[in-house]
Amino acid sequence: MNRQCLHLNYALVEDMLQAFIRNEISKFGFRSVALGLSGGIDSAVVCKLAARALGPDNVLAVVMPYRTSSPESIRHARMMVEKTGVRSEEVEISGVVDAFFRTVPDAGRLRMGNVMARTRMLYLYDVSARDGHLVVGTSNKTELLLGYGTLFGDMASAVNPIGDLYKTQIWGLARHLRLPVEIVEKTPSADLWDGQSDEADLGFGYEEADMLLYMMLEKRMSRDAIVEEGIDEAFYDKVRKMVVRNQYKRMMPVIAKVSARTPGIDFRYARDWQEIK
Repeated sequence: MNRQCLHLNYALVEDMLQAFIRNEISKFGFRSVALGLSGGIDSAVVCKLAARALGPDNVLAVVMPYRTSSPESIRHARMMVEKTGVRSEEVEISGVVDAFFRTVPDAGRLRMGNVMARTRMLYLYDVSARDGHLVVGTSNKTELLLGYGTLFGDMASAVNPIGDLYKTQIWGLARHLRLPVEIVEKTPSADLWDGQSDEADLGFGYEEADMLLYMMLEKRMSRDAIVEEGIDEAFYDKVRKMVVRNQYKRMMPVIAKVSARTPGIDFRYARDWQEIK
C-alpha cells in the first residue's frame, strides 16, 4: 500500500484544529490554555496551533526539565516560545522527583519516567488552577493507540487537538506550519533519560507502525490481507497486542453499573447541552 494514503490536506487540517481549539475551550467556559512544552515536535505543533487559534497571550507554555534533560530539548522549547510569542514559565522538577525516589531506591527507568511525566502534569494542572487555563494535550494518535504514554501523566488533558493524527501526519503538519527544521527532523524522544528515543523503546519505527495502524483501523483490513501487503506477521501481532492491551489508557475509568442512570453509560448529556454562562 502506498504511504501517500497517510498524507492529508494540511491547510484544511490546520483550519479544523484551530476551530476545534477555539470551540472546545469556549464550551468549557475558558478563554486560555496551558500546555507542557517539551522541545519535541508534538508539543511544538500544539503550541503553534493554540497560538494561532487563541492569540499568543492566551497560551501558557510550561517548560519542565529534569536535571538529566537534554539541553537541546530545553533550547528547542525556548525557541518555540520565541517564535510563537506565547507566554511561558520554566519549572525544574528534579527536586520533587528526587524526593519521591529517596524512599524507592530500587526503581528502574520505567518507574522514574512515569513519575517524571506525572510530576510535570501535577505542575501543569496546578498552573491551570492558579490562572484558570484549560490544559491542552499533546499526545498523537500513534502514541494513544500503542499506549506509549503515561496515564495521568503526558496523556492527561481536557482537550487534545492532535490525538487523531498519526506521528507521520504530525511531521507533515509541522512542515506545513513551518516549524523549525531542527525540531521537525530530530529523533523523537520523551527525553526521560540520556539517549532515550521513542523508536528504540517501541522496537520499531513510526513510519512502519503508522502504515500498519492505518490498514488495521482506517481500512479495517484483516490480518491475512495486511500480511499480503508485505507486513511481517510477527510485527502485526506485536502491534495488535499493544493496541488491545492498552485500551484502558484510552478510556475514562469504567464504572460498575448499579443504578438506572450511570455516568458515562446511561447519563451522557453533551457538555454543550446547556450554554455555560
